[in-house]
Amino acid sequence: MAKKLLQIKNLNVSVSETQEEILKGVNLEIGSGETHVIMGPNGGGKSTLVNVIAGRDSYQVDSGSIKFKSEDLLDMTIDERARKGIFLAFQYPSEIPGVRPWQFVKAAVDAKRKTNGDAELSVREFSKIYDNNLKEINISEDLMKRSLNEGFSGGEKKRNEIFQMMMLEPNLALLDETDSGLDVDALKAVGDAVNKMRDSERSFLIVTHYQRLLNHIKPDFVHVLVNGNIVKSGNYDLVKKIETDGYESFGWVI
Repeated sequence: MAKKLLQIKNLNVSVSETQEEILKGVNLEIGSGETHVIMGPNGGGKSTLVNVIAGRDSYQVDSGSIKFKSEDLLDMTIDERARKGIFLAFQYPSEIPGVRPWQFVKAAVDAKRKTNGDAELSVREFSKIYDNNLKEINISEDLMKRSLNEGFSGGEKKRNEIFQMMMLEPNLALLDETDSGLDVDALKAVGDAVNKMRDSERSFLIVTHYQRLLNHIKPDFVHVLVNGNIVKSGNYDLVKKIETDGYESFGWVI
């Protein structure tokens, strides 16, 4: 049985600015080495859930708890969560003028290694891993010489997010609609990268609307989140039911 990596209990969350309640008593457990998928209609709370786990400050936790590696995640800053091994691939990555992707990744890798008590990678060690991962996800070196995400297409931004994940090797990777806007080749590249990283110590929580990414990544567990709560959990067969019957069969009202 997989050891528990993430435990969410009775989580209630609202938007900080408007006080609108989004998540309503969410319960979820993710074990080490497991791949979980969250599916559901727009506005159901999928992106809110992964953003709260990552520590984004647009939301407030009204009640409930989140533990990561048995530690209280809600007491940690967003940077502390990242250094502890949580990675969020953004749905809409921001542009950072003046910062090149390799500089951003090198700083993040160094910070994580420092937290773990490891020495910084030498330039040669970093370059070897960097070059190998660029080839793996099929990103051109010219792209990495621009400012981070500046002038990147939607697909290039998503590939770059996956590249960062590969470099950081997180314990828990949160992928928020990474498949949106990707062509067939990019979708396969993302799927291949995730599958290559799957092991007994690394877990994934993937938010998606569609089955197409799951043709490349077979999850261990699938959850349907409707109106702020997980209303159904199961295996890959649940994806097929969603494709056939839609979300109305799970209580969603348009």
